[in-house]
Amino acid sequence: MTGVILCAAGRGVRAGFAENKVLREVNGLPVLCYSLSAFAPYADELLVACAPEDETRIARLLAPYPNARTVLGGSTRFESVYRALRALTSDMVLVHDAARPFVTPKTIEDCIACVKAYGSAVCALPLSDTVAEVLDGNIVSVPPREGFAAVQTPQGFYKNKLLGAYERARADGRVFTDESGVYAAYSEPPRLFLGDRNNKKLTYPEDFAPAERVGFGVDTHAFSEEGDHITLCGVRIPSARGLKAHSDGDVAVHALMDALLSAAGLRDIGYYFPDTDERFAGADSMRLLEEVVGKLREAGLRAKNVSLSVLAERPRLSPYIGEMKERISAALGVPASFVGIAAGTNEKLGYVGEGKGITCFATVLLTNG
Repeated sequence: MTGVILCAAGRGVRAGFAENKVLREVNGLPVLCYSLSAFAPYADELLVACAPEDETRIARLLAPYPNARTVLGGSTRFESVYRALRALTSDMVLVHDAARPFVTPKTIEDCIACVKAYGSAVCALPLSDTVAEVLDGNIVSVPPREGFAAVQTPQGFYKNKLLGAYERARADGRVFTDESGVYAAYSEPPRLFLGDRNNKKLTYPEDFAPAERVGFGVDTHAFSEEGDHITLCGVRIPSARGLKAHSDGDVAVHALMDALLSAAGLRDIGYYFPDTDERFAGADSMRLLEEVVGKLREAGLRAKNVSLSVLAERPRLSPYIGEMKERISAALGVPASFVGIAAGTNEKLGYVGEGKGITCFATVLLTNG
C-alpha cells in the first residue's frame, strides 16, 4: 500500500496572507486542491497534516476523496510529519509539500519507482546558481556547486524506516526541515531522483499571481492628405500619404502598447499619453513603448512573446517586416523569433480596402520576472 502525507499545517508568513497559503486560490481553486488531485490516483491512504483552525475548511476539500482524511499537525513541519506517520497504516509513504501544486504524474511515478528500486526517493535538482556560506551578512566560503542539489518534494520511503528515524531524532531533541535530513542522519543516505523545475513551492505573494497573462490591443489611424511616409514599429516606410495622429502615428506600436497595458491590468495608452497633452505632439512611439515596458517592470512583469497583424492596402510592408521585428525585439528584450508580424490587405473591403486607413491588432503574452 502507498500512503501520502500532504504537509498543510504551515501559516505561510512569507506570503503575507491572513489565511493558510494552501487555502489561497490560484486560477479559481485552492492550492491544496491541485496537490490532492495530483496524488489521489496513487494513494491508498491520503493524510493532510493541518492546523486545528484550518481543519474544517480542509475537511470540506477532502470530500471528493474517500481515502483522504486530516490529521492535526504540530508547531513544526517535523512534528506534523511525525504525527501523520504515526497515523499512517501503509507500507510506503510519499511526503509532499501541499504548497507545491504543480507536481506532475511523472514526478510522482518516478518517486514510487525509486523507492521500490532503492528503498528511498528524494526529488532534487542540480544547482544552477552559485552557493555561498554566509555569516553576519558576509560570504565566508563558496563551495563547488557540483556537490550540492536543491531538494524538493515528494520524498518517498518505507514507512517503518522513516518513522524509526523520526523517533530517534525526537529522542535526541533534534528537528529537521525535511524527511531527507532525518533519514540521512538516522537511517542511511537517501537516493536522489531528478525533479522538475516547474515543481516550485509557492512561498511569496508574487508566486500566487498568474504565471502568464494574455493581452490584446487594436489601433486604427486614417490617412491624411499630407506626408511621404508612415512609421510602423519605429521603421520609416515610404508612402504616398502619412497617417493622421497626435504622435508619430505608429499604429502598430500603439496597438502593442495597449495589449501590454491590458495584460498587466493597467489603463490604456489614452490615459498615460493623452492626445490633448502637447508633450506627446509628434512623439516617437518607440520612446513611449519604453515607458510602458518600464511600467511592466515595476509590476514584476515582462513580455514573453508578441504577435502583430497589420491590415493595410498600401504601402507594401513585406520588405520592412524583418526590421520591424528587430525593433520590437530590442524594445521588449525578447528574441526576434518571439516577435511575429503579419501584414495583409483587406481585399478592397471597408475603410482599409478603400485605402482610407490602417488597422493593427496585437496580442502579447506576459510572464513574471
